[in-house]
Amino acid sequence: MGKTRGGFNNLYRYALLSCQKRATVRIIGLVIGLFCLFFGKAQTTLQPMGARYLTLGAYTQNGLDVYAAQANAASLAGLKQSGVSTYAERRFGLDNMNLYTFSGAIVTGSGTFGLQGAYFGFAESNQTQMTLAYGRKISKTIEVGGSFHYHNISQSGIYGNSTAITGSASLRMKLSDKITAGLNLFNPVRATWSKTTDERLPVRYTVGLGYDASDKFLITTELEKEEGQNLNVNLGFQYSILPQLFFRGGIATQTSNYFGGIGLNLKDFRIDIATSYHPQLGLTPGVLLLLNLGKQKQENQKDKTGDQKD
Repeated sequence: MGKTRGGFNNLYRYALLSCQKRATVRIIGLVIGLFCLFFGKAQTTLQPMGARYLTLGAYTQNGLDVYAAQANAASLAGLKQSGVSTYAERRFGLDNMNLYTFSGAIVTGSGTFGLQGAYFGFAESNQTQMTLAYGRKISKTIEVGGSFHYHNISQSGIYGNSTAITGSASLRMKLSDKITAGLNLFNPVRATWSKTTDERLPVRYTVGLGYDASDKFLITTELEKEEGQNLNVNLGFQYSILPQLFFRGGIATQTSNYFGGIGLNLKDFRIDIATSYHPQLGLTPGVLLLLNLGKQKQENQKDKTGDQKD
């Protein structure tokens, strides 16, 4: 089945390449591509093409936001304020290739709880994912987190639905005032799909490192190894042009996928216009809306004292 999935993914890429030729081939390519997508169980489809843009702050101090937890659940512990966000993109500008995601976090005195979701496809054939996450600070410099993920593939006709449940474990470490590192392990239990015994979700290992050069500028790098795939290196940066305006950009090396966008902060509300570019498949535009809720969390004085004693 692993070879089958690889073949489906290659055919999917070929189909989308054909989509750029002319309108008729575009429709045929879309049909073939979606067939390969859902029967090949390609899990990366639920990751936005601009995923690195959205989660760029996961391994930083100044760029951290509610969406970062989708890359590393431990980053929830670094949030100072509850919030919700939603993101939508049209993959490669094609109809019926829309992706919708949301992410929310509730900051409490006992850690931060997160809820995330994603939907890709259309009524007759789609993928959904729901995630419950939790992050907690265990010392002044170390944060831990974990997530439970529910995946579902829905197809009309005789194929029906298939589901999978798995988890992930995360760690974030503040190495200095400017450097943050982290680890994330997705699907350590090697979960399988409900209708198969030999097709399972891939195991994915991620290591990240971020450098907050100043209040205005940060850079981050992420090494990602998914089972059956080559090593992917994600590089990104964020620069604040003004206190209310910033720019993000970067590249995911495995697919030569470039991403960039601009964000506008209006007190507790933020809007980002983002895009990613694949050399063969073209542009994927996206929009992010983010709202911070409630008062900012104040660091517990008792915890501070305890850390100093350590």
